[in-house]
Amino acid sequence: MIKKIQNNTRRVIRHKRVRNKVKGSSSTPRLNVFRSNAQIFAQIIDDEKGVTLVSSSSLELKLKNGGNAEGAREVGRDIAAKAIKAGIKTVVFDRAGYQYHGRVEALAIAAREAGLEF
Repeated sequence: MIKKIQNNTRRVIRHKRVRNKVKGSSSTPRLNVFRSNAQIFAQIIDDEKGVTLVSSSSLELKLKNGGNAEGAREVGRDIAAKAIKAGIKTVVFDRAGYQYHGRVEALAIAAREAGLEF
């Protein structure tokens, strides 16, 4: 249990380091990803106004397996469709301290294929 807390603390430190470089604006908002063991969540955020413009998650989509790569792909397609409907075409990707691998990568690739540019 202590190891898990340390790993998450290290991820939060990495996330702060990434966030010093990645800022969302009105013209190019930030696509943030959060993953838990069982679910994956994505938000498109305008950091200048401090508001979430679009969000999607495996819980919202009622996916049976939200904790795998296929669930991440579904969330990526959904967030891209909602973003395009809201008039957002270009975003900056915030991996939130996670490695760009597995579910995070699957979500990003699916969002790109669905029309988001980053």
